[in-house]
Amino acid sequence: MKFLAVFIGGGLGALSRYAVTTALAGKLGNFPIGTFAANILGSFLMGVLLGIFSSKTNETLRLLLTVGFLGGFTTFSSFSAETLTLIRDGQILSALINVFASVGIGLAFCALGFTLTRN
Repeated sequence: MKFLAVFIGGGLGALSRYAVTTALAGKLGNFPIGTFAANILGSFLMGVLLGIFSSKTNETLRLLLTVGFLGGFTTFSSFSAETLTLIRDGQILSALINVFASVGIGLAFCALGFTLTRN
């Protein structure tokens, strides 16, 4: 049941992301406002759900909405939630490493993949 919840949530999240990015495409020139909006909205919703599910135990619903829907909508929300958890646990250095390494190395690997595959 849990796998099905993640599967359904992920599909709905991906469709929602497509709708947001399509609706906002070109609204601010070349700036990726759709992706930015999805990432910020997804991070906000992840925070809301973390607050709600910190006191509730419906694991299937939590997986549907967080791992599934928000995971399909944006992986940035998972990154934000994990970093917030590190901060809340007092692991500030680990949080900072996560932020800078994820963004820096992620960007570098994206550039590497592009460089290796472009014609």
